[in-house]
Amino acid sequence: MNGTIQAPTIEYGQLAPMLVIFGAAIIGVLVEAFAPRYLRKSIQVPVTLLSMAGAFVLVIFQVISGVPASAAAMGAIAVDGPSLFFWGVIIVLAFASTLLVLDDDNFVASAAAVPGSAAEEEAESLGGAHTEIYPLILFAVGGMLLFASANDLLVMFVGLEVMSLPLYLLCGLARRRRLLSQEASMKYFLLGAFSSAFFLYGMAFVYGFAGSVDLGKISQALGSVGGLDTMLLIGLALLGVGLMFKVGAAPFQAWKPDVYQGAPTPVTALMASGTLVAAFGAVLRVFWVALGNLDWDWRPVMWGVAILTMVVGAVLAITQTDIKRMLAYSSIAHAGFLLIGVIATSTQPEGNAATLSAIMFYLLVYGISTVGAFAVVTMVRDAGGEAGHLSRWAGLGKRSPVLAGVFAFFLLAFAGIPLTSGFFGKYAVFVAAVANGATPLVVVGVVTSAIAAFFYVRVIVLMFFSEPAADGPTIAVPSAATAAVITLAAAVTVVLGVFPQPVLDLADKAASALFIR
Repeated sequence: MNGTIQAPTIEYGQLAPMLVIFGAAIIGVLVEAFAPRYLRKSIQVPVTLLSMAGAFVLVIFQVISGVPASAAAMGAIAVDGPSLFFWGVIIVLAFASTLLVLDDDNFVASAAAVPGSAAEEEAESLGGAHTEIYPLILFAVGGMLLFASANDLLVMFVGLEVMSLPLYLLCGLARRRRLLSQEASMKYFLLGAFSSAFFLYGMAFVYGFAGSVDLGKISQALGSVGGLDTMLLIGLALLGVGLMFKVGAAPFQAWKPDVYQGAPTPVTALMASGTLVAAFGAVLRVFWVALGNLDWDWRPVMWGVAILTMVVGAVLAITQTDIKRMLAYSSIAHAGFLLIGVIATSTQPEGNAATLSAIMFYLLVYGISTVGAFAVVTMVRDAGGEAGHLSRWAGLGKRSPVLAGVFAFFLLAFAGIPLTSGFFGKYAVFVAAVANGATPLVVVGVVTSAIAAFFYVRVIVLMFFSEPAADGPTIAVPSAATAAVITLAAAVTVVLGVFPQPVLDLADKAASALFIR
């Protein structure tokens, strides 16, 4: 041979935020393996929080340095404007959720020990409480970053599994109501395994059609490959099932209420915020980048999924008596609102950029309000732990008016009431949908938003206009970390409800480059 073979280059600078998270996760595993029990938490907490802070700084540095024009890691990972925005949002939400983990009362000291047994007391006395949580969270966050930025279906599947497997474990580590927590973990694992199989099988069909798993090459093959339409449509359907499961869209939403209720509340906060952002990042890449030229085939089905998701989330939430299950159905309804944006594609790049910007802004404001709401849930407790039943929240406004007022404000943000960040989130998505011909979906969204407002207001009325029971729940004294999360989430919800333009401009700038193909 006349020339030399050059090894493919990997752009480590572009991937630095993700590499920092995975590197810290590996350090956390080594700490669990070799460090004494009494030292583990003092090492794991700073490693976890500093790695997330460092990754966020690297994301900002990448934005300042300039968005890359081509995919990194041999074309497998697209570090474009939307990816950097999603990465920043995921890291912020994960940082806030990790602060909630610092409260030892949420997690079991030893998952294998029977509640109240001598083995559990021994585990607590040895200082082994939940230190393995931190590397698991880091692996889950690293998987979210990879899932949202994958430019290749195979890498996307790897990101999906790296994100999901730690969450299956984390769901089963609640300190109280242990059986409910383990049941949630098992349900999430079984249904998640089925959804992953659907995604993998769909990827195989799409590869059979296009001869590649690269999203850009799949898009190119749509106009040049003939005679394999059935294989493509089957692959599209199977990929959609796998992705809609992670989003929590109907009719694939059955796991959400049970898992949200049974999982430790900080883990629920991470799933309801960070996982949703990562899942929509992947949905946009598959349906806009790889299958954008096939929108006449998938858009009618997506219309039905979006409508069903909004209706199921809003209507079934009314029947719930558990606060976390109610928030789970609220999350399902919001997934339907976001799907309106996914459907509102345009033939003009400017139209798609505006829609993408609206979706990103919605994910940011909803994620922050969600983490704040679940942080409040961790503080309302009775003898069995968190006071989950809605009847236990009666009169909370008289017991703790500040805490009840903050929670009421988060609920109003979910409802999309003006002067909250949730209003501008919904408004941005609905305006983009109307501009791109999805007005009927917006009508359904407005109606279901009105239905959803009913159960949000019902909780507010229960808290402020009912008499507290004599044996009502107590309000736990928040740790500094939990208080910081609630305060900052409330402040962001207020500020972005009054003055959202700077963040909207940031989302516009991130969306202006659209996606690397």
